[in-house]
Amino acid sequence: MNMKTKKGITLIALIITIIALLILVGVTIASLTGENRNIK
Repeated sequence: MNMKTKKGITLIALIITIIALLILVGVTIASLTGENRNIK
């Protein structure tokens, strides 16, 4: 039971990290290309 809980938490943490990185990459690309119309 404990191992399954740790595995689930690790999987959720991995997904959250990937989503955060994708958002950062999107913001970076938008600002570099000058298409940051909605980012202040």
